[in-house]
Amino acid sequence: MRALLQRVSEGGVVIKSENYSAKIGKGMVLLLGISDEDTEKEVEYVAEKCSNLRIFEDENEKMNLSVKDINGEVLLISQFTLYADTRKGNRPGFSKAAKPEKAEKLYKLFAYKLKSLIGNDKVKEGIFGAMMEVIIINDGPVTVLVESK
Repeated sequence: MRALLQRVSEGGVVIKSENYSAKIGKGMVLLLGISDEDTEKEVEYVAEKCSNLRIFEDENEKMNLSVKDINGEVLLISQFTLYADTRKGNRPGFSKAAKPEKAEKLYKLFAYKLKSLIGNDKVKEGIFGAMMEVIIINDGPVTVLVESK
């Protein structure tokens, strides 16, 4: 499992085909990639790590606070392309990404776990499998990759 976190001053998602949108203020956009080898164990580890990762500055301008510490928000987006294999040719391969049925189940479990750790009202989501426009106003910029293995 891979989570690409971007510290943001604001973020959002628009899904025109579903007439859906969601916005967050200060916090992080979390792009979640699920591999064919992932299980509930990886969900637990990555959700815990992301919710406690200290990527926000304290009063001394040190990255010492988590999204929970700052009462921030999270925008969670499914992102199978985090498992792109670009070693051969020019077209990425996605054989390591989980199949949609498995990925959706683990994505929903991850969202549930993240909401339990951060707060139900603090986590907004895209729609699994939808074509989305994601708005990211990166703060810093700060971008961090969290991997389960």
